[in-house]
Amino acid sequence: MLAYELQSKNKTDLLNQLAELKQELSQLRVQKIAGGSASKLTKISTVRKSIARVLTVVNQKQRANIAEFYKKKNYLPLDLRHKKTRAIRRRLTKKEVNAKTERQVKKETHFGRRKYAVKA
Repeated sequence: MLAYELQSKNKTDLLNQLAELKQELSQLRVQKIAGGSASKLTKISTVRKSIARVLTVVNQKQRANIAEFYKKKNYLPLDLRHKKTRAIRRRLTKKEVNAKTERQVKKETHFGRRKYAVKA
């Protein structure tokens, strides 16, 4: 089953399909030990991949729901925040960089930048 087909299903359908796939996988493993045919052995990998697809879609939907829930909140859970790099996360914000003390503001208003006439 393809991932885009799984996207349209709801959570209960996905969990039911997951249970079926796990059941099928356990049966295939039993047949492998019992000496099943080669076609059964190759099917194990496709079933495992299908299980991974279903779990991926379930996790994507869950993360999307959580992100929607936290959209209007002040803080996000750590796993939903932008990863970037450690240095970027610790960098000063634009507001913090441009913040000026009262003394600095007064100094700039009373003593503006000097203008020089440079000979060309």
